Amino acid sequence: MADEILHDFFPMFRVYKNGRIERLTGQDIVPPSLDPSTGVQSKDVQIAPEINLSARIYLPPNADRSKKLPLLVYYHGGGFVIESAFSPLYQKHLNHLVAHANVVAVSVNYRLVPEFPLPIAFEDSWRALKWSAEGKEEWIKEFADLNRVYLGGDSAGGNIAHNIAMRVGSEKPEGFNLRGIFLNCPYFGGVDPIGSEMTEQLRSGREFAEKLWRFACPSMSDSDEGWVNPGKDPKISGLGCGKVLVYVAGKDSLKDRGWYYKEVLSNCGWKGEIECVEVAGEDHVFSVFFPDNEVGIAVLKKVASFITD
Repeated sequence: MADEILHDFFPMFRVYKNGRIERLTGQDIVPPSLDPSTGVQSKDVQIAPEINLSARIYLPPNADRSKKLPLLVYYHGGGFVIESAFSPLYQKHLNHLVAHANVVAVSVNYRLVPEFPLPIAFEDSWRALKWSAEGKEEWIKEFADLNRVYLGGDSAGGNIAHNIAMRVGSEKPEGFNLRGIFLNCPYFGGVDPIGSEMTEQLRSGREFAEKLWRFACPSMSDSDEGWVNPGKDPKISGLGCGKVLVYVAGKDSLKDRGWYYKEVLSNCGWKGEIECVEVAGEDHVFSVFFPDNEVGIAVLKKVASFITD
């Protein structure tokens, strides 16, 4: 009985009736480094040791104290349950992203569900942004321009980036300027299916995503809460940045949520600019898994131009 499965989210994780959590991927970690293929340096920092909140900071090879660079605060994906800022997947992705975009990046290691149910990941992510924007950390102080701050994230991290930008819009913190956000296959949801979500190809993905929302946040009423479904957020026009770039993948069950997000932002009275790019034939967060192939590099180049414009 001890090994009886209570929640099966294969291939991500399983929860057993005795309370044991088996994460099936995203558990490996690698140390920070000087990456030989990109020349990007990284190091780990503690943001709030008392709650085990930390981050990995990245510096591009041509960083120059006399010419400060944009600051990118990045939130990893993994359904709020798996992965970390220290995994081989995100180490490689951030190395390539930082090299292409020529930014100082803070990759946030927020706490995970179910040990820390939502909204803890959002609180950690907000605290990490505020810490970054204080500009006290050595690399941020010497190399980053707090007038050019960006948020980025993939999947669940894309959802986090949106919601942190919403909080910037409502609280209007001083000391930094949030220019834009980049959402890669963002993990949004909603009670009613949209677009092609109920086709044979995508239905199971939608059902998986809806089940995961209920697991990640047992206290939520349904997936039409505004932080899950921006189309149901009455405050959406207060998004606290001037431009948004969204990527969606043609074979991803979340793709229509990305397009819907563009439609909502374009028609709610928000004054910024949003672009949504769909890449045909690709799966969820393809550019995270393959940042150095043709399609992955194209995404990173687009992000680089988004940040430098």
